[in-house]
Amino acid sequence: MISTGDFKKGGRILVDGDPYSIEDYTVQTPSARGAATLVRTKLRHLVDGTLLEKTFKSGDKFEVPDVVLAPCQFLYDDGESCHFMNVNTYDQFGLAHGTIEELVPWLVEGMQLNSVIWNGNVVGVGLPQYVEAEIDMVGAGSRSDTATGRTLKDAVLTNGITIKVPLFIDSGEKILVDPRTREFVRRAHKADV
Repeated sequence: MISTGDFKKGGRILVDGDPYSIEDYTVQTPSARGAATLVRTKLRHLVDGTLLEKTFKSGDKFEVPDVVLAPCQFLYDDGESCHFMNVNTYDQFGLAHGTIEELVPWLVEGMQLNSVIWNGNVVGVGLPQYVEAEIDMVGAGSRSDTATGRTLKDAVLTNGITIKVPLFIDSGEKILVDPRTREFVRRAHKADV
């Protein structure tokens, strides 16, 4: 068991029987006497990847889920399921498209990932932080991003996903994308492959 005082980014807890990873947390101390200190969290579900924002009282206790991450490799997609191989044991397993729907467009044959094993069963896979993608087509229009001062344009990737890229990116280029936020990171280099 761990308490809110043991929270750290990347830590894992069970909430309502489901395993979550702590993405971020803040401690909010009250200004009134006798009020409880609150811990606001952003949690990512380890099976389906959804985000949950939840507030706990300071001192709340949580069980640590029986979750193991094991390296795996994407083999192929048969149209209904994606098939992977554990690189340590060479065991193969499949996950239905409905289970990993958000990840399917990013999967490329031979890609190295981590499988999420919960209570002895593979329940999902986790993509790397950045995924290499190829630009299929770029748009002519642009809009200014006032936060960074950059001008961006639409780009369609070969996997069919549309993202915003800087004006200097052209069709056919390989780039790195954050698959969670679907944001351009930078051009891909030979060392990234």
